[in-house]
Amino acid sequence: MSTLRDLVEEHTSLAPEDIEHLHRLAGDWQIVSDLSFADLLMWVPIADRGEFLCVAQVRPTTAPTAYQDDQVGRISGGPEVAHLTIVRSQGRIWREGDPVWYGDMPARHEAIPVRRRGETQVIAVVGRDTNLSTARTPAQLELNYLTTADDLAQMIADGTFPPPRHPGETTSAPRIGDGLVRLDASGKVTYASPNAQSAYRRLGLAAHLVGESLAEITGRLVDDPLEGKDATDRVHAALRGDAPARKELEARGATVLMRALPLMPAGVPIGALVLVRDITEVRRRDRQLMTKDATIREIHHRVKNNLQTVAALLRLQARRVGVPAARHALEESVRRVASIALVHETLSMSASDTADEAVEFDGIVDRVAAAAVEVGASDFTVALRRDGDFGVLPAEIATPLVMVLNELLQNAVEHAFEPPRAGAPEVVVSVHRFRKQLHVTVADNGRGLPEGFDLDSSERLGLQIVRTLATGELRGTIELRTRAEGGTEAVMVVPLAKR
Repeated sequence: MSTLRDLVEEHTSLAPEDIEHLHRLAGDWQIVSDLSFADLLMWVPIADRGEFLCVAQVRPTTAPTAYQDDQVGRISGGPEVAHLTIVRSQGRIWREGDPVWYGDMPARHEAIPVRRRGETQVIAVVGRDTNLSTARTPAQLELNYLTTADDLAQMIADGTFPPPRHPGETTSAPRIGDGLVRLDASGKVTYASPNAQSAYRRLGLAAHLVGESLAEITGRLVDDPLEGKDATDRVHAALRGDAPARKELEARGATVLMRALPLMPAGVPIGALVLVRDITEVRRRDRQLMTKDATIREIHHRVKNNLQTVAALLRLQARRVGVPAARHALEESVRRVASIALVHETLSMSASDTADEAVEFDGIVDRVAAAAVEVGASDFTVALRRDGDFGVLPAEIATPLVMVLNELLQNAVEHAFEPPRAGAPEVVVSVHRFRKQLHVTVADNGRGLPEGFDLDSSERLGLQIVRTLATGELRGTIELRTRAEGGTEAVMVVPLAKR
């Protein structure tokens, strides 16, 4: 299905700022749909054809939908869109039509012009289509919902709804069903839905909200006086016609999310709409996850420290060993332990947003490569570079993979080149992702593999580690071969799918 932007750009000549306004409206109009008990369809005129294209649709969560099938992408013309044409040409809300029938279902059509703030041009039309087959009894809740919906519809026509979005703010909560409070111009509560009343009871309010000043009550209930003043200021800002950012209210161990929207049809502030949602359990789980995440990061920090201690002890032991081969073996062990410590150090500094721990692997590879060059051949300098990005890898892949790369890089730096030689020694680590697999190549321009070399029968400890980890822990494949242009390359394929 094409996106709103794709459809508008393909069929109309609307300016980018007009399209952005339609995007913001489609991101915030669930409120209007729920208050109206109606589907909302966004129609844009197709130039010079007398037809309209539906580019967005939202169904109410408070009533049955008027359309079982998705309407986005549908083009309509003729008598079916006569009311849309009237709205576009006259620039007013249209409500005077008789009910229409879709099979056995009666529906009422209304239409709202869409403008940007301060502009007179109608850039789109919002159809408000209500399923009348299960019409709700006009009780207090329904009447307040419909009255508020009409105010917001006028604000859509005025260009003052939706309000500007605050940076980093989503439109997912709270919603109408979570809790609704309607304020008059003085800030007094004229209506509070049962869920809104319950949310304020969680904050400690024993009395009813109706007739009270919401700003004063909210400021008095919140635990922190400064936070209470901030919440009060936000309610007052909405009464003045501003749209403040959402605010979390905390009192008596409960947390309530509040969003205040101004009601100003025809540009006249008449009050505010305040949506509230009890998110106490959500925040409790968030705190548990944060505690768990902090504990896991602390464990990785301690593991890293312990590994560094082990590496330091091995390094001290290596200095006391008089046999060169034994000293070299201990120094290699130091590098292997240090490479594992790098993964735990990265995990200890990163807060994971998912259940699976993951690390940014590129920085680890670069540090391992720099260490390999530093302790490698001293008679000449080896240039080492990375081509491509590993990106984020799960810890269960990162730990064995860093050990494999450490061995391959160390092996290339120490054994691929011998002085004197022509050309600059170079080792390149190439990586790309393909079909949920990680393809890694470590290539050098050195002397190549010795004749008759076989990785499976090699007795060198480093290459045995490489083969074991690549085929066992990583469940992948690895091949060492001589390059046609000279030198050696190790080609490894690692599956990224979960085990």
